[in-house]
Amino acid sequence: MSGQDLLTNAAVNKSTAFTTEERERLGLRGLLPPHVSTQDEQLDRVLENLRRKSDDIEKYVFLTALQDRNERLFYRAVMENISEVMPLIYTPTVGQACREFAHIFRRPRGFYITPDDRGDIRRILDNWSEGDVRVVVVTDGERILGLGDLGANGMGIPIGKLALYVACAGIHPKQCLPVMLDVGTGNASLRADPLYLGVPKPRLEGDDYITLVDEFVAAIQDKYPKALIQFEDFLTPNAYTLLNRFRDHVLCFNDDIQGTAAVTLAGIMASTRISGVPFKDLRIMFLGAGSAATGIADLTAAALQVEGLSESTARQRLWFVDIDGLVTSRRQTIAAHSKPYAHDHEPMGFLDAISHVKPHILIGATGAPGLFNEAVVRCMSELNERPGIFALSNPTSRAECTAQHAYTWSDGRAIFVSGSPFAPVEFNGRTFTPGQGNNAYIFPGIGLGAITADAKMIPEELFLVAARSLSEQVSEADLAAGSLFPPLDDILKVSWKIAADVALKAKELGLSQASLPDDIHAKIRQHSYSPVY
Repeated sequence: MSGQDLLTNAAVNKSTAFTTEERERLGLRGLLPPHVSTQDEQLDRVLENLRRKSDDIEKYVFLTALQDRNERLFYRAVMENISEVMPLIYTPTVGQACREFAHIFRRPRGFYITPDDRGDIRRILDNWSEGDVRVVVVTDGERILGLGDLGANGMGIPIGKLALYVACAGIHPKQCLPVMLDVGTGNASLRADPLYLGVPKPRLEGDDYITLVDEFVAAIQDKYPKALIQFEDFLTPNAYTLLNRFRDHVLCFNDDIQGTAAVTLAGIMASTRISGVPFKDLRIMFLGAGSAATGIADLTAAALQVEGLSESTARQRLWFVDIDGLVTSRRQTIAAHSKPYAHDHEPMGFLDAISHVKPHILIGATGAPGLFNEAVVRCMSELNERPGIFALSNPTSRAECTAQHAYTWSDGRAIFVSGSPFAPVEFNGRTFTPGQGNNAYIFPGIGLGAITADAKMIPEELFLVAARSLSEQVSEADLAAGSLFPPLDDILKVSWKIAADVALKAKELGLSQASLPDDIHAKIRQHSYSPVY
């Protein structure tokens, strides 16, 4: 590759950093300004232009353009400024980017599959030029964050998740494949939008939908037999149907169910070091009974059983409240995934349920902002010296409460976690730096561990290992600052540690198809992607 072709290939382009010798040898003389830049100089220019922009969506567009133009410079900007840039390429900005995806579209990225491709999915996968894909993130766009059905606009999610696989775990960009299963949309306003880029028809459902996903999974396994498939932002019934359909024979997981569960469980475990309540004694209440909440409950129940509780006792510690109030066994209709947590109790509303159950931790996974109001937080604070307030809904605008409210209404005693980032809060002379329970702490490490071990599948035990590994990396200084997670600036090292622990557990369980070296940590570090020229 040479000349202008080289300058338009994002994976190899160095732009003004090509040396004088390279310019001569590669046919670049005259195509670039005469000054030979260092990558440090280029990075300074990127950050200067990024910080000049006042609107986050414009920053997102700028960074996307950089990724399309100079991949290594993009990832260096992300990896060396993760706390600043991650909220721009993922939550909370990615939510608005998905809403506007068709309107800010610049250049295609990823792979699109529609019902018209039925019977041809394996053949058209050959149009993707990379031959060694190891991570596939796929969505059908029906439940994007807390924003609902965004159809093909949801492609922003797989793109963003895979950028984090690279930045947070060091997986090579060429090994990443974002996929949109565009089966239509139930969002009538999107179908009526003349700029919408997806299939402008109602969603495919039932057997036709399932068989299309079956064909997609089979095609991926045939072309990329070592690839991990991550299901992302599917509506709860489909999320569970697909996970249960494939989990026992395909290397796959659902991030909303299992990734969210592991990062939240890690936060729960870390919180006990502040509250002093032993993990096995915790009572936890969930507001919201979708895939995220039930996934957290299932993994927490498994962790409680490891602590010696029976399955029934473990589930009795976990309570759900949905739009109709406390989920109890006296209801006539209960979703299958919620039945294990429908206890024998009289029906009641949310606030009354808190008073009766007396939970140590309250977890919000509703996508509805403001539900943890002052009465709720003060009630939790009356029941607990250090109440756990986990407002996990994304993006920030959908959080059940803000960090400021949690600390103010609890008189500074709340152990607060959010799904999207909040700025530090000053209260009564103390600065709280709330931890972000972002799945980026878990899924890159899980994926890297599975790839390192060449695992056959990812059972629940690997998510328990990942959660415990993450919780053990929270320092006393982190806890003192009010955070239940390590600093984002350390996330690459955090993911490497999780990956090593996951790979070793896969080997212990007989799921590893790779020969793992004695120093697996060194192998992981040595094979990590570096964006430096």
